[in-house]
Amino acid sequence: MAKTKYIFNDKSLSYEATRTSPLLRIFKTLLFLITALAFSFGIIIFSYTFFESPKERMLKSELSQYELQYQIMNHRLDNLQALMDEMSDRDDNIYRIIFEAEPIPKTIRQAGFGGVDRYAKLEGYNNSELLIETAKKLDNIASALYVQSKSFDDVYDMARNKEKMLSCIPAIQPVSNKELKRLSSFYGYRIDPIYKIKKFHSGVDFSAPQGTLIYASGAGTVVNTKRSNRGYGNTVTIDHGYGYHTFYAHNRDIMVKRGDKVTRGQIIATVGNSGKSTAPHLHYEVRKNKRTINPIFYFFNDLSPDEFETILNLSKLPTQSLD
Repeated sequence: MAKTKYIFNDKSLSYEATRTSPLLRIFKTLLFLITALAFSFGIIIFSYTFFESPKERMLKSELSQYELQYQIMNHRLDNLQALMDEMSDRDDNIYRIIFEAEPIPKTIRQAGFGGVDRYAKLEGYNNSELLIETAKKLDNIASALYVQSKSFDDVYDMARNKEKMLSCIPAIQPVSNKELKRLSSFYGYRIDPIYKIKKFHSGVDFSAPQGTLIYASGAGTVVNTKRSNRGYGNTVTIDHGYGYHTFYAHNRDIMVKRGDKVTRGQIIATVGNSGKSTAPHLHYEVRKNKRTINPIFYFFNDLSPDEFETILNLSKLPTQSLD
């Protein structure tokens, strides 16, 4: 029950009970309510400013878990990328070399996915940069996996055809040379016998009497024969596949024609002195992907390790070519 308030009346010299009007009561009530609401609002603002709500704590906990999982996922992606790089390196420098295949260019291995709008749907978020970087990593790994899968398919096919490939590689000397005395001029810069200046000699010269038999150094197809009194004279060119060609020059007799299939050790010509030649000999070249390479590295079927070392030492001596 509300207490009754009294005031002193100067005229009657007595205390009289006060009477509050209804409007004043309503005003006081509203003022109390407004004050209470303002105080409550202040307490709420203070609490939310300096203290976390249960919902905020829950959201922060979820966010920290997301960040942890994101870090774990990116760490696994980095490990996968490192594994893919190791597989690519092994593929280029071991598997493809074993089968005489060219390494896959880096531009192909590192090719990403095109399209300027590919990651547009990931933009506009608070962590868009993280999402886009993760998406790019996934795309790079997917691209590398595709290229590596195709490469392993190629290596598998090459492994199945290994026997055929080995029969095609030019792996013997094209003339009988058991005592290693017929190699008279080697690959590299040599003295030209006519102009007496150093010129690049793109093959090796086998000195032998005219009529000495010349053998195909690997299985293949004769792609060209030529008869001439100039330059390399009478020549034979064989395509062995797998990027290999062999070239036989200064022949006397040619015993094959264009389009013939030959096997390793088959007689294809005889030694002569045709064209620009200073003595009877065979000029022999090995070409890989249209570039000449040193033929002595392909005599492995004919030579023992000691004989191969002897040829290597002889090839370092200054000599004069015969053409």
